[in-house]
Amino acid sequence: MCGITGVMYFEDREPSPSTLKSMTDCIVHRGPDDFGFWSENRIGLGFRRLSIIDLQEGHQPLANEDETVWIAFNGEIYNYKYLRNTLQAKGHQFKTHSDTEVIVHLYEEYGEECVKQLRGMFGFVIWDRRKKQLFGARDHFGIKPFYYYHDNGQFLFGSEIKSILAAGVARTIHTESLLNYLTFQYVPEPTTMFQGIHKLPPGHTVTVSYDGGLSVKRYWDPMLQPEERPFDECVERIREALKDSVVHHMQSDVERGCFLSSGIDSTAIAAHMRQVESIRTFSVGFEGANNETIIARQTAEALGTEHYDKIITKEDYFGTLAKAVWHQDEPVADPSAIALYHVAQLAREHVTVVLSGEGADELFGGYRIYCEPQSLAPIERLPHGVKRLLHALARLLPDGVYGRNYVLRGTTPLEQRFLGNAKIFTEDMKAEIVRADRELLSRYRNPFDIAKTFYDKSKHLDPVSRMQYIDMNLWMPGDILMKADKMTMAHSIELRVPFLDVEMYEVARRIPAKYRIAEGTTKYVFRKAMEGIIPDFILNRPKLGFPVPMRDWLKGPQGNVVMEQIAASGIDNYIRMDTVRAMLGNHQSGKGDYARRIWTIYMFALWHAAYMEELPARTLAHAQ
Repeated sequence: MCGITGVMYFEDREPSPSTLKSMTDCIVHRGPDDFGFWSENRIGLGFRRLSIIDLQEGHQPLANEDETVWIAFNGEIYNYKYLRNTLQAKGHQFKTHSDTEVIVHLYEEYGEECVKQLRGMFGFVIWDRRKKQLFGARDHFGIKPFYYYHDNGQFLFGSEIKSILAAGVARTIHTESLLNYLTFQYVPEPTTMFQGIHKLPPGHTVTVSYDGGLSVKRYWDPMLQPEERPFDECVERIREALKDSVVHHMQSDVERGCFLSSGIDSTAIAAHMRQVESIRTFSVGFEGANNETIIARQTAEALGTEHYDKIITKEDYFGTLAKAVWHQDEPVADPSAIALYHVAQLAREHVTVVLSGEGADELFGGYRIYCEPQSLAPIERLPHGVKRLLHALARLLPDGVYGRNYVLRGTTPLEQRFLGNAKIFTEDMKAEIVRADRELLSRYRNPFDIAKTFYDKSKHLDPVSRMQYIDMNLWMPGDILMKADKMTMAHSIELRVPFLDVEMYEVARRIPAKYRIAEGTTKYVFRKAMEGIIPDFILNRPKLGFPVPMRDWLKGPQGNVVMEQIAASGIDNYIRMDTVRAMLGNHQSGKGDYARRIWTIYMFALWHAAYMEELPARTLAHAQ
């Protein structure tokens, strides 16, 4: 696990050592164990290393035998031993035992098609001296990040945006990204909150030619392909695939452990790890009725793990916000990201690698919203004219009237009501709170336009599968995996996610929707598959995530502190402060629950203070 960065110029000049050093120094948290640079005319690669596999020989940037292919690689390849043996049989000579060198020789053998053989998480670039071109790739699901900036004179890239900013790119807010962030609570791929800086989407490659031409291509698509097959067969395939994935994800030459919440996903990972070896598990929680550490501790006792936990106080939570926001690069208004920051900090005291349960909900249908198509079926089956009339009548009813929301959602097509697991501000709300040109608000590529791309591709699927496809392309890389990478790397710890494995997905994508959501239960077939493997008291617990008590915190004095920080952040050129104050007032007086909307504005404010009001280098010194 590492951090990569670099630059390619489109004229004859060599990147300076000072530039490459600046770009790598600001991501030292991603790789405190080692660093390296390599450059020649037009190209420079930078690298920070967190040593996980082949501790002695894994130095990067790394080249093939005749130094015609150079690589900077971030991630882990879990089938690298198999690939190495295959490549050796074809005559390739290896000088290390690292997974990095496997990619080099795989590229030599298969060119850009090499990515299709990789099982793992990755963001890498390869400089091909013979072709005089740069080739980059991001893993299938977007577990590892890949950012880039491209103009007429250069191509800059990095595992974090900080590296690109350190190379001198202007810091300008992309207004459309802000508008979409306010709805999604993250900036959806491929844009970022910075004008001109992009994310390479999951399952994509990028090729940059010697004269500056850029081509981005998709090599893999997480399209579900449900097939009719016996229920018991699905159960058995899930068991076999998860066991195999966990074993592969445990490969490392350093200590490893597992995050453990009160839910089924992390428990399933921990249970499978425990079958292989003694492990350490880690959890955090908040004081109150939904304190997850209580159940997690009981689970750890049942599994027989060495368990560590921590209660996050309000002071702990808000005291680490500035550091966490700096590490995120972009605002992510998911309160659980800060809890993840704390559990990673706890785990780093004991291990260097942790496994976690991210991705199970998207693969197996774990979010409660996925039950909605079943609950709305009675009204959706009505004739179109009747639904149109009911919709018009429901809109006339006051907010809060029993059944109003059910009728409205049931008479609204899926494509117009579901954007993923977060929908914070509607377009009408944004018109009230954002200082933006009315023409821009009416013509920008809004959240529904973004989602339409994936709805159009999934018309052949059932509603639940379409919802999962939306989440796998938007919510999962934009929120779940973004915070997972940044909050763990903030503490120089490698997070691995066995559910998001290409072999695991080949099983999950073929499960019929009727097995994923059944008897009013999410992840039904997965729960059945875990019977006898995880404790019974975990099997059917409802999903909680990290239940952060944000609603109550903002009602008290902390809400006023938040408002003061928002007002002082410099975002009043973008956000109407009087509207934010009104929201906070209504929240504190009990006139409504505005916690998520206030938090979304607050995270943008803290990000703006860090990245627009201060230089990243100054913020770096403050954040460490």
